[in-house]
Amino acid sequence: MAMQLTQSTSLRQEMRTLLTPRMIQSMEILQLPLLALEERIEQELQSNPVLELRDGDSDVPEVIADNGSAEGEDRSEGERQLVVEADSAQAADFERLEKIGEYLENEEFYTNGSNFRVSSYDGERDRKLDAMNNTAARVGTLAEHLMSQWAFVECPVGVRQAGEALIGYLDEGGYLRTPFEQIQEESKCPLTIADLEAALKLIQGLDPAGIGARTPQECLLLQLDALERDGEAEDLAEHDFDLERKLVANHLKDLEMNRYPQICKKLGCEMDQVKAAVKRLGRLHPHPGKQIGRDEAPPITPDAVVYYDEDTDRYEIEMAHDPSSSLSISRLYRKMLKEKACDKTTREFLTNNVRNARWLIESIEQRKGTIARVIRAVVDAQREFFEKGPEHLKPLPMILVADQLGIHVATVSRAVSEKWIQTPRGVYPLRRFFSGGTTNAEGEDMSWDAVKEKLKVIVDNEDKKNPLNDDEIVEKLKEQGIDLARRTVAKYRKILNVPTARQRREF
Repeated sequence: MAMQLTQSTSLRQEMRTLLTPRMIQSMEILQLPLLALEERIEQELQSNPVLELRDGDSDVPEVIADNGSAEGEDRSEGERQLVVEADSAQAADFERLEKIGEYLENEEFYTNGSNFRVSSYDGERDRKLDAMNNTAARVGTLAEHLMSQWAFVECPVGVRQAGEALIGYLDEGGYLRTPFEQIQEESKCPLTIADLEAALKLIQGLDPAGIGARTPQECLLLQLDALERDGEAEDLAEHDFDLERKLVANHLKDLEMNRYPQICKKLGCEMDQVKAAVKRLGRLHPHPGKQIGRDEAPPITPDAVVYYDEDTDRYEIEMAHDPSSSLSISRLYRKMLKEKACDKTTREFLTNNVRNARWLIESIEQRKGTIARVIRAVVDAQREFFEKGPEHLKPLPMILVADQLGIHVATVSRAVSEKWIQTPRGVYPLRRFFSGGTTNAEGEDMSWDAVKEKLKVIVDNEDKKNPLNDDEIVEKLKEQGIDLARRTVAKYRKILNVPTARQRREF
């Protein structure tokens, strides 16, 4: 049977959804938290010469088109012209340009490389440069912190090389998890086990105390040794180092399982002595390496403030500062676009940058509007939460809000991602208000977060000398009209980091 291969050309109609660069940028901007958005704006200010920060607000609006003129060009469906405020007199701009001109004339450049020196400048500061100068310095890593100390340790060459190798193997908590034999095998220079052991002993004497330990017991014992050796007299007086060392070396598991009576029996001491020693041990750090090289927790900046308005008997929303309100497109470059003397390459460069700047500003404005609509829907649905507390949080699926606002559920997900709102009951992540739920005995809807809050209240109010087990918590929840299985209670207890009844018991 013969086979024949042929080629032919045909036309076919099909519909496909394509994401334009502008749509992708809008989705990225929508998903950014407020602090990340400000960082993104700083990056755009550095890379886009036509984008600038306005020093003040003005009352005269101006329509900006892609080509920099006052007349717009053809736009895709749904696009709108960008309106920004500008100073019609332009006196402030001319004054600023004059000062910048004087500043540039006073610069003295060196001829070797790109170094330069500014003799003086008393005019307006460059806000982009100020932002870069005010950026926090990079926090040193744990390895850098230890190497700076290791450089001053007096030891033989072999031990020094072994110490440098060991520091590179410490994990972020400061522990050495790798066997000496593996370090010896992977090292580029010959190392002996004796040098590695000597180097580790020296490293364990560096700051912070407890560094270089191989087990939690060793880590805590090293910290106790450092405290006894270097601690102040007042601190040393309250410590029973012999008891504390015995607890760390032999009874860490018993402490974890809350077996205080057994510990007292084995050590022949009173309960109060053990509890006091455990309290002192709680001041030690189980992961000393994490004290170094860790950035401070970033501050939470709410995207909106929710407050109660007595006049309207409604919870109102006030959005945070809009970064787009301080952004504008440079008049100088827009004026260059209008000049006939502007060559083609320059015109294309400026046109693209003006378009990118306009897209950025409109994306930020769209972000603000979308987040405001989502927060409004949340506030209307969760009024009982704001009035009565977390135990009255209602189930609120994202698909419900998406249908209510006429947008895609993915848009709602991006709008709530890493966004925070300040409420009369504190600052909460916006995603906190979206969850599934159950129905209580009275037929009222309750979110799973509200159920967790009720479970937490039950545990907080229990008799700590006779804590409730999971079966008893199930019965307590049933008394409040919430019927849950024991395994569900156990799961929520673990999510809330609530220990078992045995571990919660106080002696």
